[in-house]
Amino acid sequence: MLDTLDGMTSHQTTQTMKPATAAKKLGVYLEATPAEFQEGVVSRAELNTLQSDPPQWLQELRRNGPHPRPVVASKLGVSIAGLARGGVTEPLTTEQIEALKQEGPEWLQKERATQADVRKETVRIKERDAARAEQGDRDA
Repeated sequence: MLDTLDGMTSHQTTQTMKPATAAKKLGVYLEATPAEFQEGVVSRAELNTLQSDPPQWLQELRRNGPHPRPVVASKLGVSIAGLARGGVTEPLTTEQIEALKQEGPEWLQKERATQADVRKETVRIKERDAARAEQGDRDA
């Protein structure tokens, strides 16, 4: 029995992911990555290397974009749904994001306020639950 288990663990397969998954983990827009990246597979070790020592193309993408919607939403301080409500459905460059911030359209101001309210409510609920847990500890 032990010999069988030994043999099973000695040849680990390399964990790989699709380029779309790797791009998501790196926070970049897949269509803006080099063709070699889009057409290959990415191992866990390669992903770790890309994160710890990003090549020039990755640094450039992270700095200037185009950025995927989750990154655009984060940079604008709104939710992804808020972006959609504001009519932003395409990836944006850093320059376009900065221009939007400067313009301060009504939808962006509204979505930022909504996001701030959501954060406040999340904190309030967390504090309430912590207080209840603490009260429960005292009662026990």
